[in-house]
Amino acid sequence: MNKKVIKTEAEWKNELTPQQYYVLRQKGTDAPSEDGLTSHFEKGTYHCAACNTQLFESNSKFESHCGWPSFDDSIKGTINYVQDKSHGMIRIEIVCATCDSHLGHIFNDGPKETTGQRYCVNTTSIKFVKEVN
Repeated sequence: MNKKVIKTEAEWKNELTPQQYYVLRQKGTDAPSEDGLTSHFEKGTYHCAACNTQLFESNSKFESHCGWPSFDDSIKGTINYVQDKSHGMIRIEIVCATCDSHLGHIFNDGPKETTGQRYCVNTTSIKFVKEVN
């Protein structure tokens, strides 16, 4: 488990882009798109865009055709799960366990042959680090 990263909202606002701040700290959502990391399938790891914690490995990524990057599992201990009752729905929000930044939501409509889960992640919430051979 990584050491907890605690910053003021002013510090986060100073360090993140306006879009990153909106998604990661204000629980915003990227517009759906097949561009960027949604259709990205290189070998490596996906890290929290706010604190650089490794969250997902590339072998857990799959094409869900939902418009956001989708993973069927996370790296153990890197994600916290929070009930979200916003927008008239009841969902499970996923947040970075290190810095509490909003990543997206988890749903039970992922690949049945693996975990059956779909971590639906905002592209803005993550960054890709290519595997070095």
